[in-house]
Amino acid sequence: MADHRYPIVGAPSSENAEALQTVAQGYAGAADEDDRGNLQDYLRILYRRRWPTVIVFAAVLTLMMLFSYRQVSLYEGRAQLLIEVEQPKVLNFQPATEQQNFLDFYPTQYKVLQSRSLARRTIDALDLWNNSVLVGPRQAAPSLSPMRYAKGLVSRILPSRPATTEGAAVGQTAAPSGEDAVMETPQQAAVIDAFLGRLTISPVKESRLVDLRFRSTDPVLSATVPNGLAKAYIEQTMEFKFDTSREASNWLGQRLTEQRKKVEASELALQQYREQSGSVALDDRQNIVVQKLADLNAAVTKAKTERLAKEASYQQLEKAQNDPQALDTLPVVLGNVFVQQLRSELATLQRQEAQMAEKLGEKHVDMIKIRSAIQSMEAKLQTEVGKVVQSMRNDYQASVAQEQSLVAALEAQKRDALGLNRKGIEYGVLQREAESNRQLYNNVLQRAKETGVSESLRASTVRIVDYAQVPRSPIFPDRYQDSVIALCTALVCALGTALLFEYLDSRIKTPDEIKSRLGLPYLGLLPSLPKKSAERTALLISNNVPATFAEAFRHVRTSVLFSLAEDGAKSLLMTSTGPGEGKTMVSANLAVALAQAGNRVLLIDADMRRPKLHFAFEECQE
Repeated sequence: MADHRYPIVGAPSSENAEALQTVAQGYAGAADEDDRGNLQDYLRILYRRRWPTVIVFAAVLTLMMLFSYRQVSLYEGRAQLLIEVEQPKVLNFQPATEQQNFLDFYPTQYKVLQSRSLARRTIDALDLWNNSVLVGPRQAAPSLSPMRYAKGLVSRILPSRPATTEGAAVGQTAAPSGEDAVMETPQQAAVIDAFLGRLTISPVKESRLVDLRFRSTDPVLSATVPNGLAKAYIEQTMEFKFDTSREASNWLGQRLTEQRKKVEASELALQQYREQSGSVALDDRQNIVVQKLADLNAAVTKAKTERLAKEASYQQLEKAQNDPQALDTLPVVLGNVFVQQLRSELATLQRQEAQMAEKLGEKHVDMIKIRSAIQSMEAKLQTEVGKVVQSMRNDYQASVAQEQSLVAALEAQKRDALGLNRKGIEYGVLQREAESNRQLYNNVLQRAKETGVSESLRASTVRIVDYAQVPRSPIFPDRYQDSVIALCTALVCALGTALLFEYLDSRIKTPDEIKSRLGLPYLGLLPSLPKKSAERTALLISNNVPATFAEAFRHVRTSVLFSLAEDGAKSLLMTSTGPGEGKTMVSANLAVALAQAGNRVLLIDADMRRPKLHFAFEECQE
């Protein structure tokens, strides 16, 4: 490892006396806080831990790919159905089987597609009771998510609990009750459960389409089952409608027989009443009486309206009878053409009188004539107004007499109508009952005919939009997806292994860690010697020492000389946390390097238990 090939040399200053105690206690507890690593630090970590990283990466990738390629290929076939709420409008009437509640129609159809009866019908049609895919050991369809790897590995390690078949029990499983109820054997129940477990019903959003999907290890079976299920569903739907129409037809036949008897009885009772009362055409007579009553009522209303209008004018006339000026303002007077003509002539004479009065005297012949003419015109006008008033009075009295006559006729007609109604009450009851029974009989008869026609019409509300085709490739496992997932998982595990090893390793590996973790100044790096040279202490004066080894000690010598010059120290102490860490080799070679630089050096072996410095110089201990 890098820490063995490059021992790190550090020299304490006077301010770092406490750091030596930290070194004696171990490197792990010396550091206060690590600096945040950058990309180069992570790359160096990966390089140092490359072998564990590569091994973990290869192992995880190999295991996951082996697990993927050992999976059994799973194929999925898809057929698509169009389910209409209403059947095509071939007939002009509403069939007896037409749906009335659309809210739960589609959820009901989805449940029917997943029903055991339809599954059993499909298995019978395709002869799948002995199919190896359905009869073999039941296996859950594999999940297509990345979590299948963990589940698969756990299922191989831990024993699984025996699978229980839904609906299967000891003995036999009962299908839905009814006349055609079928008892399922345990083997049949297991096959049906396996069939339904591989079947998926997927409605297409915002449409009337539904997908039938079936997963199987056999590609041909995965296409055959959706097509067979779609055909079985269409046949079952048509049979349901046919059975419903047949039941409705039978019920309508019974009601038709009963209603025919009621019609005959009601018409017989009506005919007997006609013979007893002698009322052959009672309806026509009632119509005539009612029409007369309506005409009289309208005439009375009209006469009353006219009388009220004339009465108002007559009351005004009575009030203004003694007031000539008020009479002249009455509407009937103002509306008379002859009266207005006389008034116009009177006004002309009065203007002439006024003009002549300015020129002639009161006793002038012309004045006398014109005054006489005016008086004659006024008398004539007064006579004519009296005629108009008398005419209005006579008209009012005539309207009152006419109203009274019409009211009397209306009352007489009412009495006649009431008498006729009393006779027709029982007749009407019998007639309405007969008509009601006849109408109901006709409705039942018409409905029975329509039901018979709809029963013979084999129109389905379900259409196969797409038939399932034999899949060319499996949907599971996805080799490409599995490869990507395995590669990513192996990469994450490998990186995690490298970081975990680095986190658990508390050894110092870089010069920067000397400053950050120990708080000691860095002097230099010393490379490791080959094993043969390391068996004995190699000195710089020997010929078998590599040039890089000598150059490293010269670098350390330079750092030590600068450090001594700054601190003014004259002595150096070589120490370490344990034996065999290179104190003898470093102190001997550093002394040689200092001596080669022209310094006087005294080297003292302070190891009282196992001194080895004399071996480095090949001298006796004494």
